[in-house]
Amino acid sequence: MPDPTQPLRRIPAGVWALGFVSLLMDVSSELIHSLLPVFMLTTLGVSVFAIGLIEGAAEATALIVKVFSGVLSDYWGKRKPLALLGYGLGALSKPLFALASSAGLILGARLLDRVGKGIRGAPRDALVADITPAELRGAAFGLRQSLDTVGAFLGPLLAMALMLLWANDFRRVFWVACVPAFLCVALLILGVREPEKKPGARRRNPISRENLARLSSHYWWVVGIGAVFTLARFSEAFLVLRAQQGGLALAWTPLVLIAMNLVYAACAYPFGKLADQMRHSTLLGWGLLLLIAADALLAYSNQAAWVWGGIAFWGLHMAMTQGLLATMVADTAPEDLRGTAYGFFNLVSGLSMLLASGLAGWLWDRFGASFTFVAGALISVAALGLLLRSPGAAPK
Repeated sequence: MPDPTQPLRRIPAGVWALGFVSLLMDVSSELIHSLLPVFMLTTLGVSVFAIGLIEGAAEATALIVKVFSGVLSDYWGKRKPLALLGYGLGALSKPLFALASSAGLILGARLLDRVGKGIRGAPRDALVADITPAELRGAAFGLRQSLDTVGAFLGPLLAMALMLLWANDFRRVFWVACVPAFLCVALLILGVREPEKKPGARRRNPISRENLARLSSHYWWVVGIGAVFTLARFSEAFLVLRAQQGGLALAWTPLVLIAMNLVYAACAYPFGKLADQMRHSTLLGWGLLLLIAADALLAYSNQAAWVWGGIAFWGLHMAMTQGLLATMVADTAPEDLRGTAYGFFNLVSGLSMLLASGLAGWLWDRFGASFTFVAGALISVAALGLLLRSPGAAPK
């Protein structure tokens, strides 16, 4: 009988190291981000619309910057130095949250943090693809995503414990986030080795007309469907606000991201393995159905049973689709253009994220929380229709 753990054991050590680097940075980031929407709303007096714009601008910045770092990593032929710069900027941003006394400084800290995320994202994903055999890519991306997401629930868990311990002292909790951020940078320096560049390889402009023509129609289909997915899935900050609207106490609000990321972390690797064995567009379709279910539950009521059900479905959707889309980019792009391919994918997704979060905040302020999630479900239905109408364009 085949050993189900065999793919896990065959994944290169560098992928494991990059997974733990992501884990540490996510502990740091989510320790802050699980509290940040409520901190802005209750301590700084920022409107929900402004929170949506800040979140959208921050996430869009990260995704847009990836295009430049991806292109540079392909031209330079090196991934690790750019990943190190990105994680370093993320670490340097963390003290600013503890010092912030206005929405402006929060925005500045979020942008610096997300610029760092943008710089490291495409080179890191390209590095995972570079060091992993093609038949294990789905499992490798699923593993890295799973470890990343373990950090994404450990951070809120730590935040909740510290809020209870320190009587809702937001700033004191934010200072703790600096520790795992700087440990992450140290692990990247010591624990990740980049593969040697192939002999005789010469530098080429990755965004020349000749090279861009090498990006296939299958790749651009992945870019387009990724953008529609992002438009349907706005910032998780709105999950936190929905739970608080239902009466969840301040100190317990990190439970929202803990629950979502527990589901995400537990399922990302199994779904990544599944992506190596089945048609990708089918798996994407199931992911959209889960997102529609999540939006429907969150729109129906802010009572605990409906909200937590929606949060669980949201995490399942993320586990099913995020590593899968990264795998699809790697599978449809030439090896020497992977950084550029991830960059363009995330540029288009970044613009969608900015639009989605701004629209969600405006709908929340203007028509109420339920309408925001109804709109998300309608966009998801449209995305599912697009997916079903274009099966011939889908890779694999």
